[in-house]
Amino acid sequence: MKRQRNIEPPQDSGPWWRHGFMWLVVGGPLLVVVAALVTAVIAVRGADVLVDTSAAASGSPHDADVPALKARNHVVTPRQP
Repeated sequence: MKRQRNIEPPQDSGPWWRHGFMWLVVGGPLLVVVAALVTAVIAVRGADVLVDTSAAASGSPHDADVPALKARNHVVTPRQP
């Protein structure tokens, strides 16, 4: 015997904006695009000023190492009782 199935036509599920999954599919990439634009605006508006190369080169190369050498020597120096 064959069984007959009652197949009903699908009901209208409504407009696309009423489905949460559609907001997930569209909203994720849209959020990434908005975040990229905000990042670009922050980068352009908050750009650092250029350093004058003549002023930066006026110090000796040895002077640039002084903070690192001081920190290294401080770390390896034993504590005094």
